Amino acid sequence: METSSKTARQLFEALKADPQRRRFGFGRKPALVNVDLQNAYTRPSEFPTAYETDPRQIEHVNRLAQLLRSRGCPVVWTFVAYLDSGEDCGVWGTRADMSEALRSITADDRRAQLDERCEVDRDHDIVMNKRMASAFFETNLGSLFTFHQVDTVIVTGGSTSGCVRATVVDGLSRSFRMIVPEECVSDKHESPHFANLYDMMAKYADVLPVAEVIGFLEGYEPRP
Repeated sequence: METSSKTARQLFEALKADPQRRRFGFGRKPALVNVDLQNAYTRPSEFPTAYETDPRQIEHVNRLAQLLRSRGCPVVWTFVAYLDSGEDCGVWGTRADMSEALRSITADDRRAQLDERCEVDRDHDIVMNKRMASAFFETNLGSLFTFHQVDTVIVTGGSTSGCVRATVVDGLSRSFRMIVPEECVSDKHESPHFANLYDMMAKYADVLPVAEVIGFLEGYEPRP
């Protein structure tokens, strides 16, 4: 194992400056998956489980959603919520340090509601209740993307080291091109945030400035 005195942020910045592998790139048709932008994780002033990395995160996400929606591409918002018993949280919910923060979130809880700053088009967007880390796990996300002939998935939300990373790894495992706009993902702590951006960029996704993703989408024309 190599050792280094660099921080996770410094390692990520070094990889950005000198990428070791070529990009996956954008494919034929993109979709947007906004992972768990719900109050439990976006409102630090209300809930100790919440976090903020880039204060413009939701603003950027709304712009991405607007662009994809206008081009007939799927826009998905996920949230986590469980039965009153918490049994559908499974063994994940049995950890003492997360039982109150996770398995106690029920569908009618304010913590489960998408942040009001998110511009969700309820007539066209897909809002999906997921129960485990990956947005693909035991949901119909994969079949939905097959129906829409999606081959590229843009992932935003949180946490970078948890549900975002799990979704990215699952998506790549299904042969989707995974794109992570850097300013659109967040985490509780700096080190896991940048360590996982590093890891995803090195292995599983194209981690790009949001301006570059927006630039691509602004020029994107759907194929017949």
